[in-house]
Amino acid sequence: MDTQNVSEAHTGEICPADNEECLKLEKAAITIQSWWRGNMVRRTLLHAALRAWVIQCWWRSMQAKMLEQRRRLALRLYTCQEWAVVKVQAQVRMWQARRRFLQARQAACIIQSHWRWHASQTRGLIRGRYEVRASRLELDIEILMT
Repeated sequence: MDTQNVSEAHTGEICPADNEECLKLEKAAITIQSWWRGNMVRRTLLHAALRAWVIQCWWRSMQAKMLEQRRRLALRLYTCQEWAVVKVQAQVRMWQARRRFLQARQAACIIQSHWRWHASQTRGLIRGRYEVRASRLELDIEILMT
């Protein structure tokens, strides 16, 4: 609405430019129009700022989700690698323990065979037989000394 239309609306006719009342009305109209335009501009800027804020919030949340996905993937990869290392270590330790056990068993067998040979050479021969029946053990031992 321009100033001429405001003056016509107020008085019903076009005011002469020298009328003081008309100048006050025009000034008031201009003040109201500038106030209204200012409000409209601020409202538009507020809406634009709110829309920008919503988009920024959405983008930050998307970045956080992507970061969390990357973190979980890295953690899963690290866990898989750690489990692989643990399994290899367990296999090596089991192999070492088995090797030590077999060496100890072999040493025990050698000691036992030497002891048996020594016992048979120094004490004589022990011959015998045994049977296990129901609840008792029957032994028949014959010791030969040479």
